Amino acid sequence: MKMKLLQLFITASIPVLKTLLITALGSYLATERVDVLGEDARKHLNSVAFYVFSPALVGSILAQTITYHSMIKLWFMPVNILLTFIVGSIFGWILLLLTRPPPHLRGLTVGFCAAGNIGNMLLIIIPAVCQEKGSPFGAPNVCYTYGMTYASLSMAISTIYFWSYVYNIMRISSKRSTLDQDTIQSVGRSSISNQIMTPSGKMKNRILKVFKKFNLETIFSPAIVAAIVGLAIGVIPPIRKVFIEDGAPLRVINDTASLLGGGAVPAVTLIIGGNLLNGLRGSGIRTSLVIGIVIVRFVALPLAGVLIVKGAMKFGIVHSDPLYVFVLLLQYALPPAVSIATITQLFGAGEKECSVIMLWTYVLASVALTFWYALFMWLVA
Repeated sequence: MKMKLLQLFITASIPVLKTLLITALGSYLATERVDVLGEDARKHLNSVAFYVFSPALVGSILAQTITYHSMIKLWFMPVNILLTFIVGSIFGWILLLLTRPPPHLRGLTVGFCAAGNIGNMLLIIIPAVCQEKGSPFGAPNVCYTYGMTYASLSMAISTIYFWSYVYNIMRISSKRSTLDQDTIQSVGRSSISNQIMTPSGKMKNRILKVFKKFNLETIFSPAIVAAIVGLAIGVIPPIRKVFIEDGAPLRVINDTASLLGGGAVPAVTLIIGGNLLNGLRGSGIRTSLVIGIVIVRFVALPLAGVLIVKGAMKFGIVHSDPLYVFVLLLQYALPPAVSIATITQLFGAGEKECSVIMLWTYVLASVALTFWYALFMWLVA
């Protein structure tokens, strides 16, 4: 039985409102009058979220909900999330050609277009949608169990993609912008050295530069390590019996990680709210760039997602579970990943511009997400 349009919009708006309320609280706590979540406090909380809360959340959820059989059944989800990054990156590079932002914003622009808030938003959206009256996904408890499995796998896979791809793009972009002046000054010396350097020496230098840019420390962030550990615990039965099953001797470790992980979503969302104050003050960023990112995230990507997921269903690649299809579609319609703000603070580059983009994308998300949620629920109902 199809839900009425008004009820669809009400159901779809609840998760967005929850996120906006926490964001508004973060902005209030960061005001000069309150000053509980000032700039230094946000940086410290950001570090705690990066090194403790987020890895604990990813690892504990994966260990509890992912098994070998569920991985086999849900094999298309990692492919679908990868496609969101690929399609978003293509749109991002097109946007770079159209708007030509300064060098230090190129990685930020591609990151905003490629990476959606797949982890945190789904963990808020799925429980809210399942509990709403008139949901098309069946009994709330059944919906919640399967939905959290989908959400946790989405979070883990997107985390791996994000910290392997977006993190390094933004890292290289931020370093390149700070090194431009040094590079210009050293051109003369470098050109003279290159003239007398042998071909094998040049190749050796290039290889060393590549390894310096993509070292294991930057690729294997705490969240990626936690995702690998969580997957190993979940899918390997002997290890799962030690950490997860009832009466497991080391179950207290996973319970502790789960307790710590509970702080990830509210902490990161509060940080976003605090950072949005910088967006209100402005940063001189081009309006065309902000509009372009909004169009990519809330128009181009969701439309591409409908074509991709519907095409996969037509060819029998995706099974027709309404909740599963709904999650696959949602992965294309989410606002930018909040961890982008974490990266800008870690590298100290593009923080104000990031705040402006976050401000407008999350303000407009209240309208765009509600529309897409309602449409997606109508498509799968």
